[in-house]
Amino acid sequence: MPVVHIGIGSNLGDREKNCLAALRLLFENGIVIAKHSSLYETEPWGEKNQPNFMNMVVEAGTELQPLRLLETLKEIEQKIGRKETYRWGPRVIDLDILFYDDLVLDTPGLRIPHPLLQEREFVLRPLAEIAPDKVHPVLNKTVRELLSEIG
Repeated sequence: MPVVHIGIGSNLGDREKNCLAALRLLFENGIVIAKHSSLYETEPWGEKNQPNFMNMVVEAGTELQPLRLLETLKEIEQKIGRKETYRWGPRVIDLDILFYDDLVLDTPGLRIPHPLLQEREFVLRPLAEIAPDKVHPVLNKTVRELLSEIG
């Protein structure tokens, strides 16, 4: 079963409740969570004029192929109440595929590994908590190394 790492973030409403609802819905959609990080409160990235986020990362197994996994994550976001706003804007929930095994995928609708992962402490810190030795398949560096380079 492929191992995936999924980033979870929320900065609207009950942020912790939203993240925990995402965990429950991932499980209900056949995504088997092996580990999850702690919740981290982080400042917004990209668009600064918005509330702070709660972020976490899960490591999970899934039989879903990458594009179907993305569709499932979008469906979960909608169930929790996400409404489209603007790029890097506030959101009730955000679910991102960070890694899918060691797959490198570059399509118009999906890029794996997540293309900005190495720039985002709010992703790398919780990811390093649960998978510090995971090697980025493009950059050939561990999550721990990537985190040390930015922070």
